[in-house]
Amino acid sequence: MKDPRKIDLVDPGSTDHPAPVMTPREIVSELDRYIVGQKEAKRAVAIALRNRWRRQLVSEDLREEIAPKNIIMMGPTGVGKTEISRRLAKLSQAPFVKVEASKFTEVGYVGRDVESIIRDITDLAVNMVKEEEKQKVEIRAKEIAEERVLDLLLPPVQASQPAQTAQAGEPGDKTSETVRAQGTREKLKKMLREGKLDDRFVDIEITQAVVPMIEVMTPQGMEGMESNIKEMFSNLLPKRTKNRKVKIPEAMDILTQEETGKLIDMDKVITEAIRRVEQSGIVFIDEIDKIAGRESSHGPDVSREGVQRDLLPIVEGSTVNTKYGMVKTDHVLFIASGAFHSVKPSDLIPEFQGRFPIRVELSSLGKEDFVRILTEPKNALIKQYAALLETEGVYITFQEDAVLEISEIAAQVNDRMENIGARRLHTIMERLLDEVSFTAPEIRGNKITIDAQYVRDRLSPVLEDEDLSRYIL
Repeated sequence: MKDPRKIDLVDPGSTDHPAPVMTPREIVSELDRYIVGQKEAKRAVAIALRNRWRRQLVSEDLREEIAPKNIIMMGPTGVGKTEISRRLAKLSQAPFVKVEASKFTEVGYVGRDVESIIRDITDLAVNMVKEEEKQKVEIRAKEIAEERVLDLLLPPVQASQPAQTAQAGEPGDKTSETVRAQGTREKLKKMLREGKLDDRFVDIEITQAVVPMIEVMTPQGMEGMESNIKEMFSNLLPKRTKNRKVKIPEAMDILTQEETGKLIDMDKVITEAIRRVEQSGIVFIDEIDKIAGRESSHGPDVSREGVQRDLLPIVEGSTVNTKYGMVKTDHVLFIASGAFHSVKPSDLIPEFQGRFPIRVELSSLGKEDFVRILTEPKNALIKQYAALLETEGVYITFQEDAVLEISEIAAQVNDRMENIGARRLHTIMERLLDEVSFTAPEIRGNKITIDAQYVRDRLSPVLEDEDLSRYIL
C-alpha cells in the first residue's frame, strides 16, 4: 500500500524534468560576491528561486496546488534591494522582469496598465527561447549559408549544358564536367573556411519586410495594439527584395540569420515561452511603497490604492491576453521592494498584504559595511576606478587608512543629511578622484597612492561648509 505521506515526483528521466538550478547556499554565495550583508533577504530570494525548480518536480496534480510565496523586501534606499533583483535576474534560468510600481496607474487613467507587466515578461521569454533555438540550428544554418555563398561564387552547371553535350556525341564530357565543377567547389569551400576569400565581394538579394508608416491612437490598457496592427499589415503587404554588394564574411552573417529564421519553429518557441512564464516566471516590483495608500476623507487615492487593486488579480492569479496568446499568472513569483520611509507595509490594502506572506527587512549600512563594499565585492568601487584610470596609463593604489576615511565620511554625511546608503560612496569617490580623472591623459605613466591624508585634503573643504556639502555630497 502506498504511503500517503510520500509525495510523487516527476521521473528524472522524463523530458519534463527541468534543468537543475543552484542550491540556496550557492545562490547566497553568488549574491555575496556582489552585495554586502543582507543575509535574510538573500536567503529569502534563494529559497524562493529554488522552490520554482522544486515545484516542477512534484506530480502534476499537486504541482497546481503549490502557490508561490511572494516576498516584500523593506529597507532604506541604497542598501541592496535593487541590486539583489539585478543579480537574481542573471542567476535565474527563468523569465525575469523588473518594473517600478510608480509607473503604473489605475485603469481609466493615463499611464501604463498593470497587465503590461505580463506582456513584457512574455516578450522576454519569447526572445529567450528564440535565442536558445537559434543556437541549436546555428550549425545547420551556417552550412546552408555556406552553400548559398558557394552558389554565388560558382553557379551550378545548368541543366541545358549536359543535354547539348550529349547531343554532340560526347557522353564522357557530362561526367567529367560535373566532377570538375565539384572539385572546384570543394577548393572554394576550403578557401572560404580558411578565410582566403574574405576580401571578395558578392551580390546577394535581401528580403525586407514592409513596415507601414501608420500611427494608431490606442485606448488605455492597449499599448501593444499599434505594434500588432503594424505587424498585421506588414504580413499582408508583399515583401520587398533588395540587391546588395557585400564582402563574403558579411554575406555569410546575413544569410546565416536568414536561414536561422527559416529553421526556427516559432509556434514551438511561443508555446515553450508561455509555459516558462506560467511555471517559473519572476516579477520584481520596485518602489512598492509609492503605491501605499493613505487614509483620505475623499475616498481612495486613484494613483495608489487603485494600482494595488489592479495588481491584486495579477498577483493572486489571473489570465492576461498577450499578442502570443493567453498567459496565466497563478504560479508567477512576485518579489516587491520599497524603502517605506513615510509609510508602513500595513498601509497597503489588506488584500494586497495577504498576497505577500514573506517579509524581510534590510538593515541600514554603517562604516564597517562601507569598508566591505569598497573592497570585497567582485565589482567593488575601488576596483572599478582603478580599472578605468589604468586605461589611461595611470595606476592608483588605495591604502587601508584611505578606505577607512572614505567609509567614515560616507557614514557621517548619511547621518547629517538624507541616508542614501551605498549610493553616497559613488558621490564621494567621484569628488575624491575628480582631479585625477580630469588630468589622467596628461599624467600617463604615473603611480598615485591615495592615503587618509589625501582623502582629507580633497574632501575637508566640502565637509566643513555645511551648505556646500548638501549640494556636492
